[in-house]
Amino acid sequence: MRLFSARLVGTLVLAALLGSAAPVAFADENPGAYLAARSAAANRNYAEAAVWFTLALEADPENLGLIEGILQSQIGIGDFDGATDTAQHLVDAGQPGQTAPIVLLVRNAEAEDYDAILTDPTSAGVNALYEKLTKAWAAVGKGDMSGAIAGFDAVTATPSMGAFGLYHKALALASVGDYEGADEIMSGRAAGPIAVMRRGVIAHVQILSQLERNADAIKVLDQTFGNTADPEVIMLRARLAAGEPIPFDVARNAKDGLAEVLYTIAGGLNGEADDTFTLVYARAAARLRPDNTEALLMVAGLLEQLQQYDLATQSYAAVPADDPSFFVAEVGRAETLRKSGKVEAAIEVLQALSRSHAEVLGVHVALGDALRREERFAEAIVAYDAAVALIPTLESQHWTIVYSRGVSHEQNGDWPKAEADFRTALRLNPDQPQVLNYLGYSFVDRGENLDEALQLIERAVAAEPQSGYIVDSLAWAYFRLGRFDDAVAPMEKASLLEPVDPVVTDHLGDVYWAVGRVLEAQFQWRRALSFEPEEDEATRIRRKLEVGLDAVRAEEGTPPIRPLAATEGTPAPGSDEN
Repeated sequence: MRLFSARLVGTLVLAALLGSAAPVAFADENPGAYLAARSAAANRNYAEAAVWFTLALEADPENLGLIEGILQSQIGIGDFDGATDTAQHLVDAGQPGQTAPIVLLVRNAEAEDYDAILTDPTSAGVNALYEKLTKAWAAVGKGDMSGAIAGFDAVTATPSMGAFGLYHKALALASVGDYEGADEIMSGRAAGPIAVMRRGVIAHVQILSQLERNADAIKVLDQTFGNTADPEVIMLRARLAAGEPIPFDVARNAKDGLAEVLYTIAGGLNGEADDTFTLVYARAAARLRPDNTEALLMVAGLLEQLQQYDLATQSYAAVPADDPSFFVAEVGRAETLRKSGKVEAAIEVLQALSRSHAEVLGVHVALGDALRREERFAEAIVAYDAAVALIPTLESQHWTIVYSRGVSHEQNGDWPKAEADFRTALRLNPDQPQVLNYLGYSFVDRGENLDEALQLIERAVAAEPQSGYIVDSLAWAYFRLGRFDDAVAPMEKASLLEPVDPVVTDHLGDVYWAVGRVLEAQFQWRRALSFEPEEDEATRIRRKLEVGLDAVRAEEGTPPIRPLAATEGTPAPGSDEN
């Protein structure tokens, strides 16, 4: 098996570049490598899995299951060159499965070997839609439009595949210049309306523009996307309005058409099938059409969902700077950098983007959110201010921006500005539970407007009765109002909803203390310490265990709370009788 031995060095190098170095030691027979490979594959750690599957194969060179594992891992990391050799080996061994034929389709499409695609017996093992569409597009590549149309019509004749057949037939007609025939299908005049993804709408718009019907193309955009923030749609509409003819490039030829088949299937599977399976199609589509930004973003999104953040970062970075969706990709790249622990690098990406795309609202919001998460509240406020400045009139959908700025003001110690933002957010979205809760809890925490605070929190609880944090706020409002008995039930419910939250558990201890349940209070405070609270909170909890809540409040200059049910025989906090 020299093929895999030769690939091993390259795979190890790639894994190292991705930050997934393989452990040094393994058993001579490599059962450890096999188990490590399976574990890495189960965790979708493709780079590490590729290494371990290759090492395991050295001891068992004819194990097709291991070879299939290598193939999946190679696709996961985007190594299509290596995957091609692996896929061919599986086909030669008579075990192509569902993945190897897709990899070899990419190879044949890149070589424009349409005869190989037409005669490929393994495509039937993938699925019927894939087989029929790929062979129809291969017929286009051979110049056999009659055969191609018959192939697309065969797909359309199957009820569950009808929309796919019509869509790809329209693309094929447009690819050879028959824009009238393509529009007949896309408009729904030929066989009724067909549901298409975003890219299908763009294709129809391009077709209409080629027919010198820019006004109709604008109508399609407006009816589909409305007042969108989609940068490509905005740019496309502007070009159409200026009278510019938009070239048709969704499927310029058979190779593009095959890429579109892969992307179409990936889009249909996305969110419905296992992400690893969807990734195979998305990776293949992006390989054939590296200029398909939607495919690149789908790959990145899938990898992000699979928690393969370094790989996702690479895919986001593949979107070129002159692409209309570049800022979308950069925001995604910043998020995957953050999730992989590279927080400062993530913020630097967003800061650069806020300079290069200063007119884009979402960029400033993303930067503000990133800075707020890192408790850099003063800087976050600047970013949110820039975002708000881009909004001519605040509308309901903008409540999150104003609310986030309010949180930053509150955390930065500027309560008047925080309160103003919270009240503005409530004006924009009057029943938003997060805002109701935050404003109400802040009032409670500050010891002001307690009656209003209670009303706000009660509205929040009514909206989200299963939110432990909001129910905790209600209990705490009762506590601060001196309604200790009323605080017990919601506080206990909050503890059940958030069983390992140190703040909620600490609050439960305080409530128990207030109603004289001293031993239970001390038990909850000890539990709160076990949940690793912030150090200042931990210090305060330990002090409560030493001297009791009354004494701590006295030390803090706060009026003490005498346990209402306490008697002279109640053990003192910290005594041996407890």
